[in-house]
Amino acid sequence: MFLYFDLGNVLLYFSHERACRQMAAVASTPEQPLSATDVRRVVFESGLEDLYESGQITTAEFYVQFCRQTGTRPEMDRLVRAASDIFEPNHSLLAIVSRLRKAGQRLGLLSNTNEGHWDFVADGRYELLPGAFDVLALSYRLGTMKPRREIFEQAAELAGVPPRDIFYTDDRPEHIAAAREVGYDAVQFADTPSLVAELRQRGLRVDD
Repeated sequence: MFLYFDLGNVLLYFSHERACRQMAAVASTPEQPLSATDVRRVVFESGLEDLYESGQITTAEFYVQFCRQTGTRPEMDRLVRAASDIFEPNHSLLAIVSRLRKAGQRLGLLSNTNEGHWDFVADGRYELLPGAFDVLALSYRLGTMKPRREIFEQAAELAGVPPRDIFYTDDRPEHIAAAREVGYDAVQFADTPSLVAELRQRGLRVDD
């Protein structure tokens, strides 16, 4: 069995509210103040973030559209950092990932994410990311995103196994439903102890 984990709010907790506050702080000027509400409207409510996460636009194009829609011009690197420094590790689950890896279990990440976020979390600041994972099925690289059927089909191809041989966990119920439609053995993530119980039911070693 191949194990796929979601990234956000499974392995790493994140906050869109924090992103909006930080981006507003970086982009605001006395002449052109910007609020977190303004950022949420421009980035999340407009669909700009979805374009970025699905690989339809690059980081530079995201930046240009952000500047155009907000009437601001922050430094691109500072804006991307403000948008990306929003994660906190789920230490209990990362410990389980470490045990699975040591037991020889093949692991993968199946995540809706963008280039800025991935570059931030994969730069070595979080233990096990990305080195513990054999396959990285990331939406911005695959050109599609959950809950679309295509990303689950592509993830199975990357893992080299049929969907029925994949266990997947994600915090979003619509993503779990979509994975099951493709044939995955998918379980919604609630907390680490519940997930450990599911893994044990499937005969997987999660103990030291």
